[in-house]
Amino acid sequence: MLADIRDASLRTRGLERIAWARRSMPVLNAIVGELDLTGRTVGLVLVLEPKTANLALTLRDAGADVIVTCPASETADDVAAALVSEGVAVLARSDASPERDRAFALRMLREGLDVLADDGSRVVRLAHAENLLGGLIGAAEETTSGLRPLRVMADRGELRIPVLAVNDARSKYLFDNVHGTGQSCVMAALDLTGLQLAGAVCVVAGYGYVGQGVARYARALGARVVVTEVEPFAALRAHHEGYEVRPLLDACPDADLVFSATGVAHTVTREHLRALRPGAVVAVAGGVPDEVEAGDVPAGVTVLAEGECVNCAAAEGNPIEIMDLSLAVQALAVDHLVRRGSTMAPAVHLLPEELDERVARLKLRALGIGLDTPSARQREFLGRGL
Repeated sequence: MLADIRDASLRTRGLERIAWARRSMPVLNAIVGELDLTGRTVGLVLVLEPKTANLALTLRDAGADVIVTCPASETADDVAAALVSEGVAVLARSDASPERDRAFALRMLREGLDVLADDGSRVVRLAHAENLLGGLIGAAEETTSGLRPLRVMADRGELRIPVLAVNDARSKYLFDNVHGTGQSCVMAALDLTGLQLAGAVCVVAGYGYVGQGVARYARALGARVVVTEVEPFAALRAHHEGYEVRPLLDACPDADLVFSATGVAHTVTREHLRALRPGAVVAVAGGVPDEVEAGDVPAGVTVLAEGECVNCAAAEGNPIEIMDLSLAVQALAVDHLVRRGSTMAPAVHLLPEELDERVARLKLRALGIGLDTPSARQREFLGRGL
């Protein structure tokens, strides 16, 4: 790290930030007593900031030896120092080169992990490529873009461990992808540029859950939102939800701000960049390498955070209350893999419904929101056939 992890002021600041986040994470706080990871080694590949630090500490409190690695651009030095002081191994430096990031990931894999919680499936795929699966029981993957290649590997018979699709839990994608990433990416772009969205043209490429969130928050701040899509049902949904839908190349000349929210490489090509007018800004919300094609950027056009996911690489990530849900799902997924992973086939699996629902119910309880209970007559109706 750029700063010495033994620096007491750095460590103290990190601990304060972690404690601040913890105050707004009631679900993660509630489930720690349900986890039993005694004697297990868990690897975390997540953006290293106060919210994810609380997941690391939760897994530690459940008995695990926890190792964290993270790309340099997503590593907060003070949080890393705080975690080290709390007994969590951190293999990350904010000044690391891509080659050193890779070396850190390889080093973590050689530590004899039982379970891996990944972000973008970068390390799961590295473990397969380098034949470092060892005694790995399974992995949990938290992103749409990370699950896509794992499902391709499974279809080809190349996936050699079970993977829990954390991203596909309703407690995750309905809130993290829409409200968390939507809000944080829009706000990060505005903070970095000083732009006002009211009256601006905001083009959102991709209308999956992330794109829906970006479009919603941009429109709420007064932007005229144009959605672009390759998938007909997503395009039709955007139209019915009140957005203008056009091809990306056609929309670029009018754009003040372009978000790529596809999670697919080469979404914004050099041709698209050349079609933008001077002063236009491009940001990535999808989060895979080369989502905006590398190369010379036309004069007057700005690509934020060097084309990395703008809310993670250049801001504080998603709101705490949203990440409380996602990280609780991650913790329950790790615990489930420890308990049941040895019986699961090498494939991408959904999180058990009862675990997903438990997260939602715990969040409702923390918010003081009650639910109706179906009556006996309603249950009878629901169970009736012909």
